[in-house]
Amino acid sequence: MITQNDFSLSGSDGKLIIGDITFDDKNPNTPIVLFIHGFKGFKDWGAHNLVARYFAANGYRYIKFNLSHSGVSTDHPNDVNDLETFANNTFSRELFDINAVLDFIEKSYGRQIEVNVIGHSRGGGLAIIEAANDLRINKLITWSAISSFNSLWKKEQEAEWKTTGKIYVTNARTKEQMPLNVNLLNDFEENAETLNIIEAAKRINIPWLIVQGDDDVNVPFDNAQKLADANPNSKLIKIEGANHVYGASQPYEKETIPPLLFKVCEKVLTFLGE
Repeated sequence: MITQNDFSLSGSDGKLIIGDITFDDKNPNTPIVLFIHGFKGFKDWGAHNLVARYFAANGYRYIKFNLSHSGVSTDHPNDVNDLETFANNTFSRELFDINAVLDFIEKSYGRQIEVNVIGHSRGGGLAIIEAANDLRINKLITWSAISSFNSLWKKEQEAEWKTTGKIYVTNARTKEQMPLNVNLLNDFEENAETLNIIEAAKRINIPWLIVQGDDDVNVPFDNAQKLADANPNSKLIKIEGANHVYGASQPYEKETIPPLLFKVCEKVLTFLGE
């Protein structure tokens, strides 16, 4: 039977990381797939739970979590509504959280457990940096990954950001204006070397599958090409006609994974089995 168990950990700045583990209780010692969500995303967005069940049914323990500063509160798990926490996020805080989850996995399942990481969009950028620096990761999979963190804002916004201490990004779905404090920019500039995704990509020495739709308006296909060029040992798969989320949406009411996302899951399963 496919089961989902919840967990919580202390994340960056003492904020809570809420996560869940989906697995088939007939197979207790299965390898792990750890999923890292993107900017304005969260663990229960769209078809993420269906994807978790797919991997659990195919012999994996699927772990996903909300980054501590994702802005998703425990009271409202299906939306970004804690805008003060969201505004205070930084990339270093997110890397702290990922490390905390990897520590939790190691403590729960032992050092020998196989850990494979999937990162989507900004989560893909974080996954690349983590995989370049953490020997606990066996295989890396990125979906629609960014190739630079500063692609999340416009260069011309930076002067205003430094003056006013805040800029706003629009939530495409709710049209809400979401604040980002200048500590995000400061963190990016102060830790430029650590947070350089392309430089980290060059250092990846584990199997790496890069998945990218060719109809992605959020992260254009050339980002995937840049990542693949930075690491000739990686494998790039183009998903024809796929957008940034491979046909998923929030909320996602259907009982089955969207066809293009299902294709992605199949490609990942093949890659994990190689």
